[in-house]
Amino acid sequence: MSKRDYYEILGVGKTASADEIKKAYRKVAMQYHPDRNPGDKSAEEKFKEAAEAYEILSDADKKAQYDRYGHAGVSSNGRSGYGAGGMNMEDIFSQFGDIFGDDIFGNFFGGQRTRSGQRPRGVRGSNLRIKLKLTYEEIAKGVSKNIKVRKYVPCQICHGNGAKDKGSVQTCGTCGGSGQVRRVTNTFLGQMQTVTTCPTCNGEGTVITAKCGTCKGEGRMYAEETVTIEVPAGVQEGMQLNISGRGNAGERGGPSGDLIILIEEETHKDLQRDGLNVVYDLHISFTDAVFGTQVEVPTIDGRAKIKIPAGTQSGKIFRLKGKGFPGVNSYQKGDQLVHVNVWTPQHISAEEKAMLEKLTHSQNFKPHPDKNEKSFFDKMREMFS
Repeated sequence: MSKRDYYEILGVGKTASADEIKKAYRKVAMQYHPDRNPGDKSAEEKFKEAAEAYEILSDADKKAQYDRYGHAGVSSNGRSGYGAGGMNMEDIFSQFGDIFGDDIFGNFFGGQRTRSGQRPRGVRGSNLRIKLKLTYEEIAKGVSKNIKVRKYVPCQICHGNGAKDKGSVQTCGTCGGSGQVRRVTNTFLGQMQTVTTCPTCNGEGTVITAKCGTCKGEGRMYAEETVTIEVPAGVQEGMQLNISGRGNAGERGGPSGDLIILIEEETHKDLQRDGLNVVYDLHISFTDAVFGTQVEVPTIDGRAKIKIPAGTQSGKIFRLKGKGFPGVNSYQKGDQLVHVNVWTPQHISAEEKAMLEKLTHSQNFKPHPDKNEKSFFDKMREMFS
């Protein structure tokens, strides 16, 4: 099933400001919040869908990629965000809970920041950006890349919780494990109850009495990890792919950030890219242009033979249908454009000069352009259309 437009999900236009996007997300998320719709799977999916839309549109870089390329510009192999199973409900509350505020969770939802009654542990890890160079052949067919990334990973000793052992994690004595502190004050309107994040455990509900000696209580270490990147066919220079949850690990068991891959193209020794099309400059001799010939030209996926008719003019463009790049996640495919250049010799012998001088006054060697012959600008317009 195709993914819905992010702007449509939040009910805003492409020109909406950051504040308008935030307000729209808060409205939709409140409508489909799990505590408002207990047991309603449809509402839960819409809640996740809204969080995915906000995660993209609230980030200036991701929003720009989405506006330019659609879902393909912010996905990896056509999948991204929560819809691909990258984040669960607690991840959403951890990342975007501040949009709702403690008073909303404390009073409207009965003191529930999440279904567990407390804020998820730890701090979310930061996003990680890397550059990935691809050849024309890899771009044309799509590729799976295993790359080594230096980043923060969960500590293998404490498994990310930052504690020395299981006995070193205790329920917070201030909030009793709820992660929140309720205060009742008397006002002229009667008693008012407010709910705030516990200052002792920062809303986690537990405290560490002895830190892990390996990660010093942080729950993560700097190490090398191999990440598999599925690159869809047709990506372009400057496009970004997003892999949810494969960035830096969070502190003390917090969710990981995203891995953002910036696509770069390796220069091809023979071909040049223009959008979905591929351009090749073919140089032929004067005699080949006069008599015609058959030549092989390089393409993205091998070599192809083309026929050069007798009398071919310099500047002629031959089109090899379907020999270009595919569109990202589409059935569209570009062509290869072969631009013919008739090579003029710069050094000739006395004998060759004498032969050519005999032809100087021949009518067949004087320019007689065909009225139907396209101008240079027409050819350029056709080439890039």
